[in-house]
Amino acid sequence: MKRKLGVLLLLVVLLVLSLLVAAGCGGQNRSESVTGELFGLTKDNPIKVDQEKGTMTILAQVNGKFFTEPTRHGAVYINGSNGEKAVFRGLVDTESFYNGLLEIGAQPGNNMTMDNKETTQVEGSDLKITVNWEGADREYDINEVIIDSSGNPINIRFGGNLEAAREYKTGCLVCLDSCPVGITSNATYTYGAVEGRKEVEFYGNKDVLPADGTLVTLTFTVEK
Repeated sequence: MKRKLGVLLLLVVLLVLSLLVAAGCGGQNRSESVTGELFGLTKDNPIKVDQEKGTMTILAQVNGKFFTEPTRHGAVYINGSNGEKAVFRGLVDTESFYNGLLEIGAQPGNNMTMDNKETTQVEGSDLKITVNWEGADREYDINEVIIDSSGNPINIRFGGNLEAAREYKTGCLVCLDSCPVGITSNATYTYGAVEGRKEVEFYGNKDVLPADGTLVTLTFTVEK
């Protein structure tokens, strides 16, 4: 009986260890799979702030899944919990992204809360976003590379929300409806327009963007 109990305990220990290993593998840094360099940016150096030009540029990767499936996420830090839910997997974390916007003079709105999210449009500095990649004919405006099914322009604002970003760890950099967690988001719609009320769908524009996994840059400029 004691021998059987010992074997049983050993099996339980092995099972627990295997689950811990599996959890560790699942929590690995997803950015480790990203290789290459684009316009001087790499996964280890994924952000450039140019105060003289008033621009912040980040490295990202195309997620081809959203050429055919809708999403409410424009860009998300690859290691955030929403890292696989966006048109662009960002290689920069939310804190660095937030601080970079401050460095180019952007002002956070900080007007979104969990209580008012469905009735409030995000405020903060108006941001122009352009997207570029190796071999692109030119830099493309965010409205050219992300399709709004209702035909409305994407109006990205610096919402702020740094404390919420720290708390929820979603990694959301650019949300496509007003968001109380995303660092920037789209003032054209209130929260819930995409997934809740089904007012609109957003897709990556497969006729413009390069293939899944291609490195791109997203450049943010404060609109005057």
